[in-house]
Amino acid sequence: MSSIEVRELSVALDGRPVLSEIGLSVRGGEWLAIIGPNGAGKSTLLRAMMGLLEAQGEVLIDGVPVRSLKPKQRARLMAYAPQAPLLPAGLSVFDYALLGRTPYISYLGREGEHDREITGSVLERLDLSAFAARPLGHLSGGERQRVVLARALVQRAPVLLLDEPTTALDLGHQQQVLELVDRLRLADGLTVVTTIHDLSLAGQYADSMLLIDGGRHAASGPVKEVLTESLLARHFGAHVRVDQGHDGRPLVNLIRPATPEPVPVPVHDPTHPANGSGSQP
Repeated sequence: MSSIEVRELSVALDGRPVLSEIGLSVRGGEWLAIIGPNGAGKSTLLRAMMGLLEAQGEVLIDGVPVRSLKPKQRARLMAYAPQAPLLPAGLSVFDYALLGRTPYISYLGREGEHDREITGSVLERLDLSAFAARPLGHLSGGERQRVVLARALVQRAPVLLLDEPTTALDLGHQQQVLELVDRLRLADGLTVVTTIHDLSLAGQYADSMLLIDGGRHAASGPVKEVLTESLLARHFGAHVRVDQGHDGRPLVNLIRPATPEPVPVPVHDPTHPANGSGSQP
């Protein structure tokens, strides 16, 4: 199991601050969900952690600064599934997922049977075996999302960063994907960091949460301490009720705000003197 720590991470894009001194810490084998309103900087945070954006601050895996590692060394420790990757339309599902084995293959080498076995196993777990030979351009949005996750899992890194892994998935596949990630986390000791919009889903699977708003830390800690009605109202501007599920985990429900009493509309009476018509005295 590998832990990951972020210290005072800041990112500016085109001279505009996007993240300001964000910190987080996830112990080996735990799951952290990053939540926040649209534009809060959630995806930027994951990209900065992977070293895909220039940033100030530190990212450490098991106490080792990620910046000190070569790209292949880093890729063996952290796998990243972006929300909207570029997918070559003519590449097959199997060959795309197989790219996750790149960190283990020499520059002039080719993948071996072991690499192909790992890829086939992940595709089977994600219910993608039937699509192995299908070009990426012939997949639905939900199928593409699962293929992106497959490539990250094929990488077999101990730290997994997932940017909105349930986007474009129906209810069944949302649960299937998160259950798979959770099983792999428990079986293989993966450390998982995800951004996710569905707060109830996040509450069902995560051990802890980081809430960011406007690129800044707003709250962090155990799920029950972050998914509170007051925090969600303040940072999402939403009317919610947080209930407790049968397993004790929080469930976030939207509720309609109280509707004010309708203002009575006066009936127009054309004979009334105030309306400029009718008989005069």
